[in-house]
Formats: sequence, structure tokens, C-alpha cells
Amino acid sequence: MTQSAKSEQRNQFHTVSLREILQAMPKVDLHRHLEGSLRLETLAEAAREHGVDLPSYDIEELRPLVQVVDGDPYDFHRFLEKFKLLRRFYSCREAVERVAYEAVTDAAEDNVQYLELRFSPASLAMTQDFSLDEVTDWVVQAVNRAQRDHNIAVGLIVSVMRDFGRAVAENVTEVAIAYRDRGVVGLDLAGDEVHYPGKPFADLFRRAKAAGLGITVHAGEAMGPERVYEAITVLEADRIGHGVRTIENSDVVQLVLRRGIALEVCPTSNLQTGVVRSLGTHPLRDLYRLGLRVTLNTDDPSVSNTTLTDEYVVAIQGIGLTMIELKNIIMNGVRAAFLPPREKARLEKRVAKALGLTTSARFRWRFWE
Repeated sequence: MTQSAKSEQRNQFHTVSLREILQAMPKVDLHRHLEGSLRLETLAEAAREHGVDLPSYDIEELRPLVQVVDGDPYDFHRFLEKFKLLRRFYSCREAVERVAYEAVTDAAEDNVQYLELRFSPASLAMTQDFSLDEVTDWVVQAVNRAQRDHNIAVGLIVSVMRDFGRAVAENVTEVAIAYRDRGVVGLDLAGDEVHYPGKPFADLFRRAKAAGLGITVHAGEAMGPERVYEAITVLEADRIGHGVRTIENSDVVQLVLRRGIALEVCPTSNLQTGVVRSLGTHPLRDLYRLGLRVTLNTDDPSVSNTTLTDEYVVAIQGIGLTMIELKNIIMNGVRAAFLPPREKARLEKRVAKALGLTTSARFRWRFWE
């Protein structure tokens, strides 16, 4: 065997071993969209069952329409185009419940211990003129069943869409508050941050926060750090969805640091939307080493064709984190969760213990570090 062949064999062994280790690690995902978690198999199968008109019912023909594939340009608007077809699917209660149940199932199979799954009631409701209460109740019921069946803890985050207008935002906020004792743990501001600033929604987010909901805001993704600043100072955000462009302004970095704001970073999504040019230039490592509370998440696993294990592999092999840094980032996710103090303490203890591993496993950690 040649030297290059031996080297390739070692690299293959290392990659497989690393993935196995990361797959077995306990995980926390704070930024995952229900609407971006639809299995392709489910899309094709259920569309036939419920009479949803699709260009094709063949999975491989559907794939480039709803998933980022090789050759696609990495562009924010092209990424969002994938959702146009996906939204046709939510045509009945059974479809909404199935996607919600399967989203939690898929997370559990990836060894996610705690998931915060966000969804836009207004987006789901508009497909067939459902009420906001109806679709929220369907999601809540399906997620509760999945939690029981798969031994995973899930909190729901309700998303207010910037571009749906003030009246819709008010109604969505009221629904989120009404369900705060039934599994909803947070309120999110999502949608077009370029053309729709957050200020018009400030009183709604203050109301939600006063009612006990955690606040997370998509910012610093399509626009720069000025939206992160607005999210913190105007909307009183506890966490920032994405927030990778925080790095562009040292004053905003210091604000995030002082306030202890967690950043919900989604590396594969950031690459596919064109927010970063390459994984090698992704600011995750720099943000972490500046002391910011970064977390790792999937965003839209089906659209991006990713899992949280994949994101961990990307963080180490593509971005250059060490295993110790990754473990600390997982714990950041636990500490930033929208959980009551006692539940958070139990989760923190359980995840920390699992990350400590056994004596033989610790040897492997040192090997990879």
C-alpha cells in the first residue's frame, strides 16, 4: 500500500470514528423550524393521500425543489424559494400533526436531549384558512405525543413574521401567551429583516416577556449588526437567531457579551444562504473565543439536508473547533434554553455527566482534541 493510500485510509477511519463519537453525544437544538423539518418521503406520500398538487411525486425529482442540492447557488432568496412548495403540504390537520411528530422523532434519533422547535402559526393557518388556535393546538398535541414516545424534552417557540404585518403579529403573540402553560416557551421574530425592522413589534415582545416567554429574534443574518443591536435594546431579546454578523461591530460584540445574549448559530444554513462564503471563514470560532455564548443548531434540517450531528462534524472539521470547545458550546445551549430553573438544572446535570463519559471514552476525547 502506498503512503497516500495509507493516509487516505487513516483519514477515512478518523472521519467515521469522529462521526460515531459525535452521534453518541447528547445534543441541544435551540433553533429548528418545523416548516423546514419535513421529510421528503412524507411530502410525497402525504401529498398523494391528501390531494396536494405537486410537480412530481418522485422523491428524487422533488429534492431539488425543496432541498439545497449540489450545484445550487448559495443565495438567501434561493434558499427561501424552497419553502414555497413545502407550504402547500400543510393542507389539513393530519399533515401538520405528522410533520410535527416526525420533526421531534428525527431529533430524538439524532440523540437530541432537548429541542426547541419553532413554527409560524400564521404561515400554517393561511394554507387553508385555519385559525391560529387550531394549528397551534395541532402542533402542541403532536409534539406532546412525540415527547412521550421518544423520551425527549421539547419546548415550542411561536414565530411572528415581520412581513405579515402588525395585526397578524398581535394575534400570534396572544396565541403564544395563551399556550405558555401548554408547551410554548418562547416568542420569535422571523422573516425579512432587511425591509421590516423590529421596532413596530416592540410592545408585543415586551408583553410576551412579561408573561414569562423567552424572546429570540432572527437578526444579524441577512442584515448586519445593527439588527442585533435593535433586537437586544428594542425587543429585549434573550437570544439571537443566527447573529453571526455580530462580529462586524466591536460595540455590538461587547453588548452581546455584557448582556449574556446567546447566539443560535446554524453553520450549514449560513453557508447555503450566502451569509458566509465558506465554512473556513465562518465566524463561529472567533465568536466563541471572544467569550460569546454561541450555540450550535440546525435551522431547517430538511431544506439543508443536515442533522445536528452533521453540524457538529462541520464545526470541528470545517470551522476548526476543538472537542473541548464543542462540549462547551453544547453546555451553552443547555444554559440558554427557555426552561424553568429546576428543569434546566436537571438537564444541565444530565448532559454534563454524559459529556464526561467513561474512562475509556475520555481517552478518545483526548485523542480527538
